[in-house]
Amino acid sequence: MVVDDVSVSRYAMGAVLRRAGHDVVQVASAGEALSELDERLRAGALPDAALVDVGLPDMSGFELCRRVKARPSTAALPVVHFSATAVEAVDRCRGLDAGADAYLTVPAEPSEIQAVVRAAVRGARRRTAAETLAHRLTLLSEAIVAVQTARCLEELADAAAAGAARLSGTPAVVFVIGPDGEAHCGTSRSRLVRPDAGAHEAAARLITRMAKGRGGRKGVHTTVVPAPLWPAGFFWPGAREDARLVLASAQECRVQVCIATPACAASPRGAGLYRSAAPPRGATSHDGPADDRQHTAALPIAAFPAERPAERLAQATALAAEPLLMYQEERDIALTLQRSFLPQPHRLPKVPGVDLVVRYVPASRQTEIGGDFYAALRTEEGVLTAVGDVVGHSLEAATVMVEMRHALRAHCVEESDPRALAERLDRMLQHYHPDVTATLCLALVDPGSGRVRIANAGHIPPLIVRREGDAEYVPVSGPLLGLALDRPEPSELVLSREDRLLMVTDGLIETRGVDLAVSMEQLRTAATDAPAGLDALCDTLLGCFGREREDDIAMLALRLG
Repeated sequence: MVVDDVSVSRYAMGAVLRRAGHDVVQVASAGEALSELDERLRAGALPDAALVDVGLPDMSGFELCRRVKARPSTAALPVVHFSATAVEAVDRCRGLDAGADAYLTVPAEPSEIQAVVRAAVRGARRRTAAETLAHRLTLLSEAIVAVQTARCLEELADAAAAGAARLSGTPAVVFVIGPDGEAHCGTSRSRLVRPDAGAHEAAARLITRMAKGRGGRKGVHTTVVPAPLWPAGFFWPGAREDARLVLASAQECRVQVCIATPACAASPRGAGLYRSAAPPRGATSHDGPADDRQHTAALPIAAFPAERPAERLAQATALAAEPLLMYQEERDIALTLQRSFLPQPHRLPKVPGVDLVVRYVPASRQTEIGGDFYAALRTEEGVLTAVGDVVGHSLEAATVMVEMRHALRAHCVEESDPRALAERLDRMLQHYHPDVTATLCLALVDPGSGRVRIANAGHIPPLIVRREGDAEYVPVSGPLLGLALDRPEPSELVLSREDRLLMVTDGLIETRGVDLAVSMEQLRTAATDAPAGLDALCDTLLGCFGREREDDIAMLALRLG
C-alpha cells in the first residue's frame, strides 16, 4: 500500500514496486488508508507493507503510523515513511519513534526502495513467526501443565483435548487406552459438538485396533485416516473429514494415547498443530523426526516450528497416563482390601430387638482412600455400634482403620463400656502409631430397655430422629484418639421404639469452605424430612449429600425392633 496525496509521486512509487513484482494499492490520504485496511482486514488480505508519505493532508504520516501500530489487528504491518522535504535526522527519529520500520528520503534509486521494502517485510515476517512460535509454545506448556495435574484418566483426556484444540484451532478428541483395551475419551467441549454414542464407539474401536497393531512400539506415530474410514460428523455435525491421529505410548507401553483432529488442522494464521501440510488422501504416516520438507515448501515458516507440538503433547499425555493408571490399579486393590475388612450388611450381627442398616460409599475415583469404618458387635450388655475415621487419606490410614476395628472386636469380648473402649484404642494408637489420630463414636444399646450409652472422640455426634418427625444431636463430645487426653463420662439416653439413631462420618457432609456446623444443621433438617424406615433414611441422606464426595462415607442407622 502506497499512501501519498501527490498523484505523480504515488504513481512513480507504485511503478517501482510493480517492476519488483509487487501488487500495489494506492490511496491519497490517511483516512482512505485506514478505511482500506479495515476492508482488507475483513477480507483477510492485509498488505505486506505500507509506504506512507510524511506530509499527508488529513493527518501526518507519523500519526497514521501510530494509529496503525496501536490496533492489534494491524500492529504487525510494517510501515516505511518517505518524504522529499522532511529529510533531517529529527524527522527520521520521529518516524522510527512512531513505530515505523524504515525511513526513505525521496527521490531514491529504485533498487534502494525495493531493498528497503524487502527488508521491512522480511523483518515483520520474522517477528510474526517468532511471536507465533512463542505463543504456540506457551499454549503447549500450559496444556502439558494441565495434563500433568490431572487426577484421573478422564480428567487427563479432557485436559489433553482442550490443549490440542487451542493449539490447532480446530476440534480435538483424545483417547487414552489402557492395557485392557478400555478407552477413556476426552473432548474439547467448547469447540466440539459431541457425536452420538455410535460414532464414539466406532472411533474408539478403530483407534484401539490401530494401537494394538503397533505391537507395543514406543514413541510417537502420526497417520491420516481417510474420511470413508472415520465416523461421519465426528468433528463437525454432518461433515466427513479426514482425521489426523497422533498415537503415543510411554516407556512401559501399557497406555496408548491418541490425539484426533481434522487432517486440515491449522489455526487461522497458519500456525497449525502440525509442521507439515496434510498428506494426500490415502493415509501416509511417519515415525519420529522424519523429514517433512517435501510437504512444507509452500507453507510460511510459522506453520512448522521444530517443536512438533502435537507429538510433544501426546508424549506428555502418555507419560502422565502411566502413573495415573498405576495409581488407579493400586487404589482399586487397596479399596477392595478396605471393603473386605468391613462387615457386609448380610454379615451384621443378628441381635433380637435391634434393626441395623449400614452404608459405605468410597470417595470419588480421583481421591485417595481414607480410613472411614463402621462396626456392629454383640456384647454381654447389648449391641456395640461404632463409626470412626482415621485422619488422613492414604493406604496407611486404611491399614490403621483395620487395626482399630480388630482391636475393638478383641476388647469388647471382656469390656463393653464405651469410655473404657475409647481409652484402650487411644493407648493402642499412642503405642503403635504415635503420629496418627482418629475420630470415633461408640454407642452401646440395650435392646430390652432402650438404654444407650455413647462415648465420643472428636467425631460428629449421633443424630436421634424421633418418631414425631423431629431430629436432634446427642450432646456428647471428647478429644480425638491418639492424644492421650482424659475421656469424659459417656452420655446416656433412652430410645423409644420408633426412634432412629444415626451415626455418620464427616465425609457425608463436609464441604470445603463451608462451616461444619452449617453442614450438620443441613443434615439434621434432611433427616427430619426423610421417610420412615432405616433404609429410607440412609438412602435419602446419600441422595442429598453423597455425590462426588472427596472423602469416604460410612453410615450406620439402628432402631429398636
